[in-house]
Amino acid sequence: MTRIGGTWQNWGRSAQVKPVRVERPRTPEGVQRAVRAAVAHTLPIKAVGAGHSFTDIAVAPGVLLELDDLQGLVSADASTGRATFLAGTRLHRIPRLLAPHGLAMENLGDIDRQSISGAISTGTHGTGARFGGLATQVVGLTLVTATGEFLRIDEQHDPEMLPAAALGLGALGIIVEVTLQCVPAFVLQAVDEPAPLDEVLETLDERVAASDHFEFYWFPHTEVALTKRQTRMPESTRREPLPTVGRWIDETLLSNGLYRAVCATGRIVPAITPPFSRLAVRVTGDRRYTDLSHRVLTQSRTVRFREMEYALPAENVVPAFRAVQALIAERGWRIEFPIEVRFAAADDRWLSTAHGRASGYIAVHRYWRADPTAYFDAVEQIMREYDGRPHWGKLHTLTAEELRGGYPRFDDFLALRDRLDPDRLFSNRYLERVLGS
Repeated sequence: MTRIGGTWQNWGRSAQVKPVRVERPRTPEGVQRAVRAAVAHTLPIKAVGAGHSFTDIAVAPGVLLELDDLQGLVSADASTGRATFLAGTRLHRIPRLLAPHGLAMENLGDIDRQSISGAISTGTHGTGARFGGLATQVVGLTLVTATGEFLRIDEQHDPEMLPAAALGLGALGIIVEVTLQCVPAFVLQAVDEPAPLDEVLETLDERVAASDHFEFYWFPHTEVALTKRQTRMPESTRREPLPTVGRWIDETLLSNGLYRAVCATGRIVPAITPPFSRLAVRVTGDRRYTDLSHRVLTQSRTVRFREMEYALPAENVVPAFRAVQALIAERGWRIEFPIEVRFAAADDRWLSTAHGRASGYIAVHRYWRADPTAYFDAVEQIMREYDGRPHWGKLHTLTAEELRGGYPRFDDFLALRDRLDPDRLFSNRYLERVLGS
């Protein structure tokens, strides 16, 4: 997230706005005062975290609340595994805050720059067929509502709201605190290795079931899948992390530095993309290591991109993936970013992309200076044909009417929104499109 000359823009440079006013609350009470002032001046108000959503879900044309100063651990209880954080706390700070209590988050996505409130509100997820998205770890939260009051939602207070509020798109209020159900700290044994793509697709169910966390990447124009599988182990397990120099060469020099140059050049000379992709799968993605969970689950990504991701019933992943393969070949596109495939357990969050069904995710990307429209539109059509649900924080074109049929509790969520924010204090154009006015 950056602001230039009063204009806010997200990390992917796919959304921007010049708000009427910017406020930077340091406490939940500061958020409360900001909401009450917005009501008094009849201005809409939105909170933004790290700006890592590619959609304009956080765009705030009225009052923009920057939560950079609303960070930190409020409380932690090692006996219950519960930990409460201020809403703006960045995911990459959480492991250090939990470490003294012997705790860790159960699962993480592969990027940890987001704020905890932004991550849960947009449906951020990691991979692992037995693990839900980040919102499934939420056991309580506190909102500032459209009346300027605090609303606590947990097992003792309005528990029926939790499946809606834990993944609420920012439509129900401004989150100021989040309570997570954590787990004892653990390490992961990781194996990253290339494998023939056809072989991976043919044995995908077995591979997903055999690992705690499994995913793969496919660079278009190659016949190789870069697989990643991880096994959860007790914290006492001996750690064998990646060598510092080797990790720097792989992740900083090759995966970010050289890759950035190739992406930029590929816009001018598309023909270099296929040979570079074939080189990339030969020189990266083959390593074994054991380290603390957050060091294995997350990775540094500094090459700016734009992304669309759809959640599919797990059984539809392979045919949908093969359809995307065929699409790229038929159109003759030179796609510089790999396609990522991950998995998640079914859950009960009303607007979760994995609500009620074991899910697989197919994510497509383009370099941020490339126009993704034709590629994303065509992939989106395939995803819809296979009963896909779009990630709320990643680019898609669907409207409320198109989304309603995919979510059994969609109208229940709208009813709760009508109850908590009847005047649409927290709305913007994105929420009007995906939820209705």
